[in-house]
Amino acid sequence: MKTKAVVDYIVGWLTDYCEKAGLNGFVTGISGGVDSAVTSTLCAKTGKTTHVLSLPIYQAAEQDSLAKRHIEWLRDRYPAVKNHTMDLSTVLESFQEVLPEEVQDGLVLANTRSRIRMIALYAFAGHHGLFVAGTGNKVEDYGVGFFTKYGDGGVDIAPIADLMKSEVRMLAREMGILSEIVDAVPTDGLWADNRSDEEQIGATYEELEWAMRFDASEEGEKDLTGRKKEVLTIYRRLNRANRHKMAPVPVAKIPGDLRR
Repeated sequence: MKTKAVVDYIVGWLTDYCEKAGLNGFVTGISGGVDSAVTSTLCAKTGKTTHVLSLPIYQAAEQDSLAKRHIEWLRDRYPAVKNHTMDLSTVLESFQEVLPEEVQDGLVLANTRSRIRMIALYAFAGHHGLFVAGTGNKVEDYGVGFFTKYGDGGVDIAPIADLMKSEVRMLAREMGILSEIVDAVPTDGLWADNRSDEEQIGATYEELEWAMRFDASEEGEKDLTGRKKEVLTIYRRLNRANRHKMAPVPVAKIPGDLRR
């Protein structure tokens, strides 16, 4: 991949899209991971106002530290970057107080964290006239649907959604993003036990990239054995299960004869 050319292309795309829409810039959440680091840096490189939000909810200390370090790194290099930190833990607590205990399972609360953050991002976007820039990569957004519907999937634009995870890391290195962030174990930071993405999915991003490319190819799978066969099964299962996240909302089209 021609990483510098790709960086320049995305920055140009963001700039053009923002100017045509007549908005002022971008807002994105900073998690301490490579996807949000790359997205925020691409937005900052446009020279447009870029608000970066750290939105911890019972966040692991390591993630919180990486998020703060990346924000400092951005502020040192891009004068149009504005940062804000809001601890939203009490918001989650308040919601749990009124949410029936019977529905407070781990996945519900993990997704709730993500949706609370989405509300905060759109508060800034609406007030300042900004686009919410999504941080999902191609494997997450269009492969296995590893995101929260109307949470981190609730965005206006998706700068890195055509990049595989490995390509996101390549762009991060090209732009000089902190190596600790580039090499950090991927995690969505939504679970109390700080489980990694791989632990949740059952496969690494490298394996999922292979499965996504294989599934799009015309290669036969009859000769696949062992781990490759297992990974392809995981990929296809998640792709089917999360199709509702990746496809447009279904609309009940009313037949013409019923309108008469």
